[in-house]
Amino acid sequence: MISKSGQSNRVVSGMRPTGRLHLGHYHGVLKNWLQLQHEYDCYFFVADWHALTTHYEEDSETINDNVWEMVIDWLAVGVDPSRATLFIQSRVPEHAELNLLLSMITPLGWLERVPSYKDQQAKLSERDLSTHGFLGYPVLQAADILLYHAAQVPVGEDQVPHIELTREIARRYNYLYGREAGFEEKAEEAIRKLGKRGAKLYRNLKNAYTERGDHEALEKAQALLASNQNITNAELERLYGYLEGGGRTILTEPEALLTETSKLPGLDGEKMSKSYRNTIALRDDPERVEKEVRAMPTDPARVRRNDPGDPNKCPVWQFHHVYSNQSTRDWVNEGCRSASIGCVDCKQPLIEALLKEQAEIAERAQPYIDDPTLVRNIIADGCEKARETADETMEQVRSTMNLDYY
Repeated sequence: MISKSGQSNRVVSGMRPTGRLHLGHYHGVLKNWLQLQHEYDCYFFVADWHALTTHYEEDSETINDNVWEMVIDWLAVGVDPSRATLFIQSRVPEHAELNLLLSMITPLGWLERVPSYKDQQAKLSERDLSTHGFLGYPVLQAADILLYHAAQVPVGEDQVPHIELTREIARRYNYLYGREAGFEEKAEEAIRKLGKRGAKLYRNLKNAYTERGDHEALEKAQALLASNQNITNAELERLYGYLEGGGRTILTEPEALLTETSKLPGLDGEKMSKSYRNTIALRDDPERVEKEVRAMPTDPARVRRNDPGDPNKCPVWQFHHVYSNQSTRDWVNEGCRSASIGCVDCKQPLIEALLKEQAEIAERAQPYIDDPTLVRNIIADGCEKARETADETMEQVRSTMNLDYY
């Protein structure tokens, strides 16, 4: 539902439960969440149904443990349940209901053209992905977002097509079901509630937008509606839709909130991924962290200790960009190029920084490990809040589709 402000301040984002998270997750996703939770009304969820779209065999055996391990990692890095709503997708069945209803109106061709559909089939060729769930997972993703009227969804550039598809699905739904019987008559009745001057201004701004595409006029009209206290939420939605020549805005079209991708590679210089076995977990064993960092490949030109090197050809240098201050980076850069320091020397401050960060994360995680009910209660509260919001959306969806049998 669109608020009286005319703007939604909600962000929705989810992660598949793959168990304990690694540094790639932290720098690629969780750091963004930590910032967003201070700026938006955030809903962060465990996408357990999504995990089954590609790993429906093995993940069904480990998914329960993976969920709780992942949530502990969220909390340990600073995701704050007092600032964000944390919940599990499958514990809010409205996700499934909206997914089903949206699948009835989503053309098959829209799903087949999603770039990741064929990409994932190629990358996961050893799996049988000729399933309804895999083909239709973008609809489930759209339901995840539209259920909460998200204004923005944090994604990398590769995920923008999914947000565009979500917008198309929302637009199609609003077109099909937003034009209730007597829509224009009800809209005109609502306009009269704006008062004589307000009604005239609304009509002029509406004409400026629909006839000339004046986006400034659209923004002024939206501000006019947001400041008016004489109309109901239903009338507000109706007039927002009427502004743009459509029907009521039932489902909100989200915007993609582009986020920086992680600059942290895996231990071998490739993308950090469990499938590549090149990760450092957020709560890893300290001895393993030190051992793995010491074994990281460096510039192949440095065969001997006194061979000069090029930091730009060394994956360890990329870690320094994330974990070291400027003076340490200057020391590494000059020392590597002049061969005044060896690769073992270069790695030592990095190891110290990683172990310090890991110790802090482990310390924050320990209370949740010692008392699992703390995590369960946080998720239970989040699921309850998410269900309340989702139920409001579904009541409106059922009503506009004439599925409310009262």
